[in-house]
Amino acid sequence: MSVDAQPALVGLDEVRAAAEVLRGVALRTPLVPLGPPDRRWFLKAESLQPIGAFKIRGAYNAVASLTATERERGVITYSSGNHAQGVARAARLLGAPCVVVMPSDAPEIKRERVEADGAEIVVVGTASDERQAVAERIAAERGLAIIPPFDDDRIIAGQGTVGLEIAEEMPNVAAVLVPIGGGGLASGIATAIRALAPAARIVGVEPELAADGQESLAKGEIVRWPAELVSRTIADGARTQALGTRTFAHLSRLLDNIVTVSEAEIAAGVRLAAEGARLVVEPSGALSVAALAFRGAEAGLESLDGPIVAVVSGGNVDPDRYLEYLSAPLPEGS
Repeated sequence: MSVDAQPALVGLDEVRAAAEVLRGVALRTPLVPLGPPDRRWFLKAESLQPIGAFKIRGAYNAVASLTATERERGVITYSSGNHAQGVARAARLLGAPCVVVMPSDAPEIKRERVEADGAEIVVVGTASDERQAVAERIAAERGLAIIPPFDDDRIIAGQGTVGLEIAEEMPNVAAVLVPIGGGGLASGIATAIRALAPAARIVGVEPELAADGQESLAKGEIVRWPAELVSRTIADGARTQALGTRTFAHLSRLLDNIVTVSEAEIAAGVRLAAEGARLVVEPSGALSVAALAFRGAEAGLESLDGPIVAVVSGGNVDPDRYLEYLSAPLPEGS
């Protein structure tokens, strides 16, 4: 798809409406200082949400939008973990049966938590295309409502409440760094920040090993990466093979740029969040921390005069892996 087409984007009113829907369900998460006070670095701690990730916002907003009849029939989604947990929790809270199609390489802790919320899990291969196709087939067979992980305006509006909170608490924010998988979080945050803090710099962050979004924005069209390539990164939430049509439309018009970080920098980001902010962060959530610490020049942060916020998207990490990340060496110059 070319960027020449200008489809309507999600607006601030839709984000504000989502915030009302989420009142009492999603936490208004804190901005936690990272490093010396004069540096003015902050982490938006979405890892403190009830499900350990921001995904409850978009998932609940989408499931709540269904009719009573649709909820009674049930919902289905496809996800590597955090969106699966968000939909499973939202479905339980709203009384809807739930099916989740998950890849075989999803972290065990995420599968266990999806099951704990009563969802039925269907395991498939590692390709995001495959789990979407399987979900669509099951939805058609059982009459279930599909709750997409990112390419849906209800999801984008829900995730945008993260940006709404940042802008309300820190109206002078100079830059916001956001992890990118399918782009729903970055699309929503960019919508809110552009409306409420238009001078702020908005930067997406991807793993070097799964940088389809960066390539897509550079080429002006959606670029799809093979599953065997994106599956190499430790940031399992960023193993999406391509942006969606809706998220591409938002990111291509609202982001300043996308930077990438190495696997060593991601692991170091997990460690820095623990040591500097006392937060448990998963690799996908540490993408923004890594960019803040190691890619400031590329992200255009060095000349900014004002507070910078890195969005920590989640903290659902297997304990054994987490211990490995805590002992990860910090890259030179950190």
